[in-house]
Amino acid sequence: MRNTLLVKPIITPAADGSVTIRRAVARDAKRLTRIVRSSRAYEGPYAPMIAGYRVGSAYIEAHRVFVAVSLDEHGREQVLGFYSLVLAPPELDLLFVADRAQGLGIGRLLVAHMASEARAAGLDRVRVVSHPPAEGFYLGVGAVRTGTVAANPPAVAWDRPELEFLIP
Repeated sequence: MRNTLLVKPIITPAADGSVTIRRAVARDAKRLTRIVRSSRAYEGPYAPMIAGYRVGSAYIEAHRVFVAVSLDEHGREQVLGFYSLVLAPPELDLLFVADRAQGLGIGRLLVAHMASEARAAGLDRVRVVSHPPAEGFYLGVGAVRTGTVAANPPAVAWDRPELEFLIP
């Protein structure tokens, strides 16, 4: 049985209510790094995993990195979240939503976009090694649990859920 992604309507902080997903470019690197490093999901025991983490321009150029953006009331673009799809082997490498945009459907929108990109690339499944607190989100948007990835100290001192999106 294949899981399908259900995309609910989203509410966004954009002045005009719209969100656009576009390909990331090198100049986005600092903003994407800031989203990762400021994520409340990685506080406490999870902090070592992102300590010093950087989304560099070379990474953006090498992978399919997409950002969800909206315009604020002054017409300035704000990055609400992003993801990175690695094609070989197929993996959702990164998916972050800015803390200020949590709970607004941005993550669900990014996953739906990722599935569309994966389908267009001819993939039939995409692996995710999840941050433990994010497992419920991934299950809620259609991923299925396939196993556990063992801890890899010192940066990753805990086991992580391994999931998979089946791409219809």
